[in-house]
Formats: sequence, C-alpha cells, structure tokens
Amino acid sequence: MASKKPPRSARRRSAPARKPARKPPARKSPPRPPERRKAARPARAPAPVPARERAAEAPDPSRARAVAIAEAGLGKKAENVTVLDVRGLTSYADYFVIMTAESEPQASAIADAVDERLRAMGATRLGVEGHSAGRWVLIDCGDVVAHVFNPEARMFYDLEGLWADAPRVAMQG
Repeated sequence: MASKKPPRSARRRSAPARKPARKPPARKSPPRPPERRKAARPARAPAPVPARERAAEAPDPSRARAVAIAEAGLGKKAENVTVLDVRGLTSYADYFVIMTAESEPQASAIADAVDERLRAMGATRLGVEGHSAGRWVLIDCGDVVAHVFNPEARMFYDLEGLWADAPRVAMQG
C-alpha cells in the first residue's frame, strides 16, 4: 500500500530561507581639513567713547548757552532754576532750563533778560510763546529751550518728573 500523504492543510510548511538582515552603511563624516594654526587676531580698535563722556571732553556751546540762560534768570530773581541735559533723550533740544517766577511781571522780566543775554552772546531765539500771559513762558533757542513757569503751572506740568532720566546740570544760586 502506498503511503498516504496528509492533507495539504495539515502539512507543515517550512519557512523560506531568509537572507541575513543588512546593516545600513555607516555614515562617514566629511574629511577634516588639515590642521591650521590660528592666525593672530588683529588688534582691536579701542572701544567707542559714549556720547556723554565725549561731550564732557569737548566744549559744548549748548551747555554754555543753557548756563547763560539760567544765570540771566537768576539775575531777575527766578526761583528753583534747573538745567536738564536732555541730549540723547530728545531730538529737538540739548538742554531745558526750567525756572519759576512768582508773578506775571517777573516772568516777563526773566524772558526779557534771557533774550538780552542771548543777543549779547550772538545767539538768536527761534520763538517765544506765552510772553503776554505770564503763566508759562517758553523761549526756544534751538538747542536750548527755556521754560519760565508760575508755581502752579510748574507743579501741574512737572517737567522735571517727565524728564526724570535727564541728568541735572549743577547751578549756583
């Protein structure tokens, strides 16, 4: 008798022979350039001097004008004279001179004295506002702006607080 083969479903199949798994090729790093000696660095230029220090070294005509305006105000008994250095903080002026006048006639007298001092220095004013009112007289000299306030207006507008970052220029008197 012939041997009977088991049905196909019962036959065991052997797994097909597998090829060994391939390793991915190793990545090669780019070739290194030949070692070079570091070139000597050129000497660095000196660090730039900040504008404020540079200004302290050179004569500043704006500062001289601001001090002259303050002295003119002090000559007419202006009170609480403050000179603010606003260079770098604003583009329209280098200095603010802030003064207090106790009355309208005194504010007018201070404004007139400032104008006379400017003419004596050869400087011109660009404009004056509020001369007739006396509450706040503004004298524009280009790089210096002078403010003559009555006490209430000075407290109300508080320019020293508004420009708190501005250094003060020491004044006698």
